[in-house]
Amino acid sequence: MKSRPHHSAPQEVELKLSLPGTDAAELAKRLAHLPALVRRKPSRLSLSNIYFDTPDQALRQQGVALRLRRVGSEADPRWLQTLKTSSGERSALSQRGEWESPVAGPALDRAALAHTAWTGIDPDGRLFVALAPCFVTRFERTLWLVRRRDGSVVEVALDIGQVEANGKQAPICELELELKAGDSTALFELARQLGRGVALLPANRSKAERGFLLAQDALDLPQRAQRLPLVMPMSRFELAQRVLREMFGHFSQNLEALGTSDDPEVVHQARVGWRRFRSGLRLFGKTLAVAKPPSWLDLQPLLAGLGALRDLDVAVTETLPSLADGYTLGDVGRAQAWQAVLAALTQAAAAQRQQLRQSLQAPAVGLCLLALTEWLENLSAADNGGPVQRGALQRWARRRTGRLQQRLAQAHKQADTPQQQHRVRILAKRLRYGVEALRALLPRHQADTCIEQASQLQGRLGQSRDVAQASALVAALALDPHIETYLQGVAVGFKAGLGSAP
Repeated sequence: MKSRPHHSAPQEVELKLSLPGTDAAELAKRLAHLPALVRRKPSRLSLSNIYFDTPDQALRQQGVALRLRRVGSEADPRWLQTLKTSSGERSALSQRGEWESPVAGPALDRAALAHTAWTGIDPDGRLFVALAPCFVTRFERTLWLVRRRDGSVVEVALDIGQVEANGKQAPICELELELKAGDSTALFELARQLGRGVALLPANRSKAERGFLLAQDALDLPQRAQRLPLVMPMSRFELAQRVLREMFGHFSQNLEALGTSDDPEVVHQARVGWRRFRSGLRLFGKTLAVAKPPSWLDLQPLLAGLGALRDLDVAVTETLPSLADGYTLGDVGRAQAWQAVLAALTQAAAAQRQQLRQSLQAPAVGLCLLALTEWLENLSAADNGGPVQRGALQRWARRRTGRLQQRLAQAHKQADTPQQQHRVRILAKRLRYGVEALRALLPRHQADTCIEQASQLQGRLGQSRDVAQASALVAALALDPHIETYLQGVAVGFKAGLGSAP
């Protein structure tokens, strides 16, 4: 972990956490009574912030945020102008450049940006004149200053309020732990203390990012994998850290969206993110032998719940609608029976989604996610070999990809049973996720061939599996044996390679 830099290079080192649940006031009360905070006198502020960017979001594209903050009431305000820069990587732990200056009023002051990173971002002033307000945040902040025996100092900020953009609103309920002195290990140690009493989830999005997404009606949309640019030279540990951090962020960001979104794709992307993360751990298995990740046993109920909900969502939104005409054949009675089954599965999916949201409020889940986040941030510290040239990483990537291709081809030849076919599907996913992560290091032809091969196998076997799973879900309802028999027949047809459903 890095210590907080000196003021000559202003940095904000912060761990951002979300508080799952709907009763913000109750969460705040519980937090204030935790042992780590109960004896510390809090201070409270009313904050209102205006964020600025150009019409084409030139600042956001560079990982830059510029805001005006009003501290206090409208009658007696103080105004601060803040510029922040970031690397753009998904992580709850952020280490960002931060320059803050008092200004006269609610208008941007270019002179206050003179000795900041702005001079490199906008050397000729064209961006500044194009800036306009994009959204606002308003929240009540409760602050505790925690001085630890090791000399570290952490500011704990509980923010409860809302972000507003284009007439839309979204709640803010989050905890920020900012390092004021010492090493950032102190942030995770304090977060663990707090997380034993209140569920805390690592949060990858800043308020600025949430505001931009709200303005675009994209706040609760599923988050997909991101392609990482690789800046050479770097060590294999640094490569592993960047790849795994993005994969874990993919998972945790969709978990956070699950708290408010009913979109089935959010659940799907959360599962994809976790599978990518697990595949990434295998991909860098030998590299990580000296830095093994912490246990995720406490995530197992959540992961199983995600799988159960995904099976229900696929049956309701994809598999059963595609098979309906083949069963009903225009018969009213059959159509009514089919709709009854569909309604029962839809109700089961809604109940499972609510159960998942409850599981996110278990402190053990947040502590497990926090441990994985800390492990990822510490990963490069385990490297004692130093950076290597691009050619060495390219050779390693080709070898790893080649071995995955061989294993998939061999398993495919031997896939006679459902269990063997399931293994082929898993290996196809691992190959695709690995190639997508290492694409910048692989020859284009090899990468394209691998992804096409893996995607075709995954799709074909996945369709067969989805029908079989829908058949099992319908059988568990015990509503109509004729529908159950029909689906079993379709599943047998897929397994025998008889083509698509009727």
